[in-house]
Amino acid sequence: MAFSPVAVGSEAAPEPGGSGRLGGEADGERELLLRERLVPGNRLKEVVGSSLASLCLGPLAGPQRLGTLVDCLALNHRLRQGRDRAAEGGGAAGGPLRCCGCRRFLGEPVTVPCGHSYCRRCLRRELRARCRRCRDWLPPAGGTGAAPLRTSVVLNQLAEKWFPGECERARTGGRLEELLAQGRFREALSAAGQALRADSGDLMLRIYRAESYAGLHEYKTAIEDLNFVISKMPNWPEVYFRKGKVLHDSGFVGDALQLFLQCLALDEDFLPAKLEVERTLCDVLSPENLGECLKESAWSSPHVRNKPFILGSEVTESSCNLQLCPEQSLGESAILQPVSGSLNRAQSAHALNSTKDLAKEDGLKRVSSEPLLSGQEKGALLKRKLSFSEQDTVVHEDGRNKHKKQGENTKRDTILAYGTIPGNLIDVSDFECSLCMRLFFEPVTTPCGHTFCKGCLERCLDHAPQCPLCKESLKEYLASRRYSITELLEELIMKYLSDELHERKRMHAEETAEHSNLTKNVPMFVCTMAYPTVPCPLHVFEPRYRLMIRRSMETGTKQFGMCISDSQNGFADYGCMLQIRNVHFLPDGRSVVDTVGGKRFRVLRRGMKDGYCTADIEYLEDVKVADEEELKKLRELHNFVYNQACSWFQNLRNKFRTQILQHFGPMPDREENIQAMPNGPAWCWWLLAVLPVDPRYQLSVLSMMSLKDRLIKIQHILTYFSRDQSK
Repeated sequence: MAFSPVAVGSEAAPEPGGSGRLGGEADGERELLLRERLVPGNRLKEVVGSSLASLCLGPLAGPQRLGTLVDCLALNHRLRQGRDRAAEGGGAAGGPLRCCGCRRFLGEPVTVPCGHSYCRRCLRRELRARCRRCRDWLPPAGGTGAAPLRTSVVLNQLAEKWFPGECERARTGGRLEELLAQGRFREALSAAGQALRADSGDLMLRIYRAESYAGLHEYKTAIEDLNFVISKMPNWPEVYFRKGKVLHDSGFVGDALQLFLQCLALDEDFLPAKLEVERTLCDVLSPENLGECLKESAWSSPHVRNKPFILGSEVTESSCNLQLCPEQSLGESAILQPVSGSLNRAQSAHALNSTKDLAKEDGLKRVSSEPLLSGQEKGALLKRKLSFSEQDTVVHEDGRNKHKKQGENTKRDTILAYGTIPGNLIDVSDFECSLCMRLFFEPVTTPCGHTFCKGCLERCLDHAPQCPLCKESLKEYLASRRYSITELLEELIMKYLSDELHERKRMHAEETAEHSNLTKNVPMFVCTMAYPTVPCPLHVFEPRYRLMIRRSMETGTKQFGMCISDSQNGFADYGCMLQIRNVHFLPDGRSVVDTVGGKRFRVLRRGMKDGYCTADIEYLEDVKVADEEELKKLRELHNFVYNQACSWFQNLRNKFRTQILQHFGPMPDREENIQAMPNGPAWCWWLLAVLPVDPRYQLSVLSMMSLKDRLIKIQHILTYFSRDQSK
């Protein structure tokens, strides 16, 4: 394999971003940009040239600077294979409990902040940086400050009840992972072999066994296991990555790169494969290594010099056999010559794949006593068909190797390991919220793994920022205010408990309609005086009022009543509706609510709902004056009182006037039609709000339905304060 330098095109390609993202483009726009600008024709060369130029300009900031180039190569690979991201099928057949990442059984389920559920293995190994469903960032599995991954209690109980055999498989896999992480490869190999003898159809066990062989440098047998898995599930990205790792460790870096790209073609967010490609390309394109490569005779040979640079642009029919140098003939058999810091130039992958003398050993009875291979022995043993464009090998229990053509399937492949659920195992009590004891409605899962109805959890967090069951602190969860619906649980309820869900939705709709009524059981905030058209900012901290504000927002009315307190009846007989304009939530659950006054009302009947007051009300409007003579006198009175109010405000001290303007805004202008609004001129209410008058006196003015009476009251107040100003 050889690389030739390429010149930067006349139209500069985008700079390779540090995170593999193009200038902060959204994901859909980013792929569209790559499709239209970077992949067609020879534009891929421009990206490579731009990346090379960037690396030559100064010291490297890390392989991440090649993120754009990696994205282009992966997208180019996928497009040439005719794959569409929306049509990717994942790694395994579907089932009621399926991991969003590996698409296999959801063993030890963990629900991430976006509401999607992954098996613990996918998150623990950090196979993905972003959610496969919504492309949200996934939480880190370890490291300083990383929160522990908690199993989703409800989903785990369902998995144990419905599929105990699959759960035991997941536990076995967890034990094997621990052995591999500790470097105890022989123990892992023995345990994987024993588990495979009991369950030969578990493909995940073969991957663990292949990792054990790779850890023991027995690359030949590791490749056989991985090839078998690929034959069964050719669209599983992880198996291509594992096979690429084995080839990389055995010295076939170029072929490993092809498999990493195939992995990214199937799943562009498979993080370990992307990192491996970035590291490899960083080594290849670094100025030091390019200088060393240019000195070698292979670079100056006519055969290499005449090859166009087509990395990622030539794909054979095989899904895992990307040929970097298709002109290379099948007869070439150059020995591996590692080049310091760059890709090894090896014999063509055609030559590697041309040998058909597969091993005769039983794949299920291989032992770990096979001698370790030297470098030359590795090369000799790896001269086998690494892709499955023509044939696959199936290893049977009796040790016979049977060749089958691609596309064929064994009978076992058509049987799902987990599928339908027996009806007697579906119990509505398994889907009940532990707070309301009803069927989950909009279920959300907390970081500690417990699941509740969204509304139930929010009400509990109004009182204390901790889990209602385990009492673990949820301060960060409350501060984020991101209560994402647990989608898998909601899908299961819709599929298996549709009748119960319909009834639950009906009950919720009735409750919402009750909360939406603006004349019956209207929520009441007992606090201060409020007036039509006048802003009324509120600091909400009591749990009952947190619930009330949230319900007003959820129902869409965004309204509630405001009254002052009354020692006899609890709250006054008259009040004003407030319209919510904005809510700013504080990290501890408190909120600052920006409201403005609306209609006036009279209380007909008082009540109580979940801790806050309610009332049946009727709205008040000013009585219109029809007589022309009376209306003329009313206008004269209105103009006189308005001028009196302006004079009083202008004579205030600057400090007081500034405070009023900051809190209530400027005084409204005089209105031409004083009877146009049902509550009369807005300046009257603004003035009443800023005047330092006893609330009981203000309440009497609020209850008036005559504009004339209201103006006379305001005139009396202004006359009193004007005398005080003159003194």
